[in-house]
Amino acid sequence: MSQISRREFIKSAATSGAAAGFLSAGALELRANPLGLPIGCQTWPVREMIAKDFPGTIKQLAGAGFQSIELCSPVGYADSGFAGLAKYTGAELRKIFGDLGVHCESSHFGIKELRDNQAGRLAWAKDVGLTQMLVPSLEGPRHPTLDDVKRAADEYNRMGEQAAKAGIQQALHNEDFELTKVNGKRTYDLLFNLLDPKLVKFQFQVSTISEGYDAAQYFTKYPGRFISMHVQGWSAKTRKIMPVGQDTLNWKKIFSAAKTGGIKNYFVEMDLEMMRASVPYLRSLEV
Repeated sequence: MSQISRREFIKSAATSGAAAGFLSAGALELRANPLGLPIGCQTWPVREMIAKDFPGTIKQLAGAGFQSIELCSPVGYADSGFAGLAKYTGAELRKIFGDLGVHCESSHFGIKELRDNQAGRLAWAKDVGLTQMLVPSLEGPRHPTLDDVKRAADEYNRMGEQAAKAGIQQALHNEDFELTKVNGKRTYDLLFNLLDPKLVKFQFQVSTISEGYDAAQYFTKYPGRFISMHVQGWSAKTRKIMPVGQDTLNWKKIFSAAKTGGIKNYFVEMDLEMMRASVPYLRSLEV
């Protein structure tokens, strides 16, 4: 399969507090979920809905059974449907989530917006109640040298240091740049050696199985280096994204390895109907 970004891949495939802060009625359900974690979802697949009605969209996600929401920044993702979030203060966003019975501690930010004004983005994150700030990619060249990778890692380590001072964990997703190679070695693996494990964690994109990146293998190979993952079902037979539990992936193995990897939360990320269809399986899966 040709190398494509996470969002291009998903598009084509589709043709408060911690858990204690949730409503007590959901306590039993929380314990039944994988690793006892709330079932989360990424807001990228519903970006067009968010552009029209943010509170209404979050209400729909909550009604579908999602208890944890991962945002995309209204600055870095302004052209993708999230610009409207800027009309809310961070505190107002936090209240919307709380009123609807969901929790938001994570959001994606573009690397450029952190370069331009990391202090301002950290302040916004604190107001929303975030504890994790993710970037989808370090946006290095398509055909990097080792020096290119080192420069990107050095820059992100510095960003991670500033975030840590603010009490926020910086983390890296795996997008285009991270899926390149340098002298036959995966750039992604090089970054595990170059990024400070205290300052930068990783968020694994499960659908990169299409490029040979196996979640369970990475969680086991790099214990404690991960903080979250984006969850997609994947059929090895059709090579298409499927609802979780209707696919060919071994989710017990993935979530068991996630304990070793250090996963603190996970976010389902597919089109809305597939995300809805994934909830019953995740509710019943015990690891």
